Amino acid sequence: MKRFLNFGIAALLSAFSFCACAEALRATLDNGLKVVIVKNALAPVVTTQINYLAGSNEAPEGFPGMAHAQEHMMFRGSPDLSAGQLADISAEMGGMFDADTQQSVTQYFFTVPANDLNVALHIEAARMKGVLDSDALWEKERGAIEQEVAQDLSNPEYVFYSKLLSEMFRGTPLAHDALGTKASFDRTTGAMLHDYYEKWYAPNNAILVIVGNVDPDRVLSTVKTLFGGIPSRPLPKRPEVRLAPISPQTLHFDTDRPYGMAVVSFRMPGYGSPDYAASQVLSDVLSSERGDLYGLVPEGRALSAGFSLNTFSESGMGFAAGMFPKGGDSDALLAEIRHVLENYLKKGFPQELVEAAKRKEVASAEFRKNSVSGLASSWSEALAVEGRQSPDDDIAAIRAVTVEDVNRVARQYLLFDHSITAILTPSVSGKPVASRGFGGKESFASKEVRAVKLPDWAKRDMKKLAVPESSVHPSDFRLANGIRLIVQPESVSDTVSVYGHIDNKPDLEEPQGKEGVAKVMGSLFSYGTEKQDRMVFQKALDDIAADESAGVDFSLQVLKEGFEKGVALLAENELHPAFPEAAFRIVKRQVAQSAAGELQSPGYQTGRALKMALFPESDPSLRETTPKSVSPLTLEDVKSYYKKVFRPDLTTLVVIGNVDPEKVKAEIEKCFGSWRAEGSRPETDLPEVPLSKPSAASVPDRSRIQDQVMLAETLGINRFSPDYYALELGNHVLGGAFYATRFYRDLREDSGLVYYVGSSFQVSKTRGIYMVSYAADPANVGKARAIVERDLKTMSEKPVSDKELRQAKVLLLRKMSLSESSIDNIASGLISRSVIGLPLDEPSRAARRYIGMTSKQVRDAYARWISVARLSQVTEGPAPH
Repeated sequence: MKRFLNFGIAALLSAFSFCACAEALRATLDNGLKVVIVKNALAPVVTTQINYLAGSNEAPEGFPGMAHAQEHMMFRGSPDLSAGQLADISAEMGGMFDADTQQSVTQYFFTVPANDLNVALHIEAARMKGVLDSDALWEKERGAIEQEVAQDLSNPEYVFYSKLLSEMFRGTPLAHDALGTKASFDRTTGAMLHDYYEKWYAPNNAILVIVGNVDPDRVLSTVKTLFGGIPSRPLPKRPEVRLAPISPQTLHFDTDRPYGMAVVSFRMPGYGSPDYAASQVLSDVLSSERGDLYGLVPEGRALSAGFSLNTFSESGMGFAAGMFPKGGDSDALLAEIRHVLENYLKKGFPQELVEAAKRKEVASAEFRKNSVSGLASSWSEALAVEGRQSPDDDIAAIRAVTVEDVNRVARQYLLFDHSITAILTPSVSGKPVASRGFGGKESFASKEVRAVKLPDWAKRDMKKLAVPESSVHPSDFRLANGIRLIVQPESVSDTVSVYGHIDNKPDLEEPQGKEGVAKVMGSLFSYGTEKQDRMVFQKALDDIAADESAGVDFSLQVLKEGFEKGVALLAENELHPAFPEAAFRIVKRQVAQSAAGELQSPGYQTGRALKMALFPESDPSLRETTPKSVSPLTLEDVKSYYKKVFRPDLTTLVVIGNVDPEKVKAEIEKCFGSWRAEGSRPETDLPEVPLSKPSAASVPDRSRIQDQVMLAETLGINRFSPDYYALELGNHVLGGAFYATRFYRDLREDSGLVYYVGSSFQVSKTRGIYMVSYAADPANVGKARAIVERDLKTMSEKPVSDKELRQAKVLLLRKMSLSESSIDNIASGLISRSVIGLPLDEPSRAARRYIGMTSKQVRDAYARWISVARLSQVTEGPAPH
């Protein structure tokens, strides 16, 4: 469970004076384009985010998804850049790009190696100059976007959210989100899309944010050259938002989740309101683990509880929400939530929780520097969505908030007479049933890979294949008690992040008949330590601005000045958890209740159906946590399991931040050095499994209108098999770079059968699985599978083209650089390589393998290991036609 930590009062003046806008270069071009460039030297990587200040609010009446549709069409080509060129170039840069549409903004993102920044800027300049928006292209894209609509309408939480919007903001542009509807898309034309583009996609209606390891002055010069000649255009008048009073009501929904939700929602201030900062602090206070709302969880009255905001320019929504088990009393939980809020409104909020929330918000600005793309998003959010000059504007406003402000805003906005209540009740959809796999044979002629000539500006060094230079060169220690400590110094922020993992496998380590003991144990770490109870321990964390969690996966994010105290608290929680008897009784009941709901949920049944299709009946992964296995558990069972699993000789610790490796080693030895392993090491590697046989199952889910489909088979390889790298290289011919790869081209670009498709090799020390997943209308499940099978057969029968092979190699090589673009990613990579037994510099070694690999090696590996005749299919949703 995550927590934010804070320093003592004496450290506040020095510890909380950070400025997110340091090293920011700003400019406004003659055509009105606003540009912000922020240097961040975490990795040789850069993120660009172009923000067009138009979203679903600006959609024409009756066409709520127009902005979203135009977002899609920006990937279908421009006069100076075809869709094929865009796809190939994006793949050459690592394939890390995306877009999103909100109420007031549409954003386009690229995260690329710093050397490719000019290419990314060329793309955005070409798209700002013009877009094709032809009827023929829209006809192709419409199928994909309608699949996205079906996907979201299959999500009960989205259905609830969209209904809440319509009731909270009835009669205003905020009453609908950006998704759109199938009916409106069927009436949309290319001319309508182009008209929307011409009105809003102008440089004087855009903000370009660039963050990364770049020379800001040189980048600004390039931006002026590429974007300066694009003419500005007069902007239409924006629609007004005139809010009407809210009529209180209660909404009821079914959900396919294993738990229910009780929600009370209120209209809250928007970004433009002087009350916004106080509402942020209010939200944080209500979600504090020392607060009374979260207190419903340790009291056993809710499975989880908290408060969150969803804010727009003109207004916003606040949600007080709690989860209850299947069969639980939703009305009682709503009454508890209401009682907590009414009590705060009557008595006011504690000063210390307000100050802790403020410290948390201020410290978070420093942590955002630990991700290149995260920092870019922070700037985009502040400038394009909130209308600020920089992220520091929010921090300044937070600093000025008083407890009186929080109390006033709470009493002004948390009005039960103008609130909307919602209850999401778990529903049973039925047991998995055998199915025929897919809806009959389809004929799909194989298509040759289209040759695309790249523009001159995209040809330069991108033809070269070279091992990327890594910025990760950690110190690697083995402590006397067996802990592996990996330390990577980084100076992009005044923070330190600690990540830990204990190699474990509950499927192998839980005693027979006591399945679920690991879940009970994991939930008890938030109840304090042997020295400090839950509230005292949480206050210690709140006194130093950081984020801490304990368990088999444990972590600490702390400002540099609080590293020693933070590590001491982390070690105390990890090595000396309280495991109080009263908390154990509550947690055991909650785990048993959750298990009862989960066993009947479509999501769980889908995952289990897939495991049963792939593994033998006796496989440990098929063990289940049930109310029957949880109810007899004792606290001694939990302590015994903890003693067995928590061992320093199975632990990897990664520390990344503004640190000296030797000093970190000394601090870790001081706090964790007394930890000792007892007894023999438990087995943590699952046994090998035979090759799976074909099968098909369908899991009914009444909440879904679209089928979620998984195709999978076991493989006769593990992570150390010689063919692993050839299979991975082939997988990047099939997927990973949108329209430049076969699955996306065939299933989305050409046919519109799916919105997304993914493929992966899940390979461990002892077993391997190949999986393809997609979502499609029931009538199209079989058609999509036929294309997947055709593409997989082609991989094993014909060598891939030279173009595709080189593109897959470049994609993998670029992704290695991009994997170092955040501290979280760096840590995840180091821990996973340590646990599986790979060298820490394995990405560089893999790069050399990929560069020398041939198309014949790829074909032979697919012919050797992938068989479409052995694929098992599991669908969740309506029965495939």
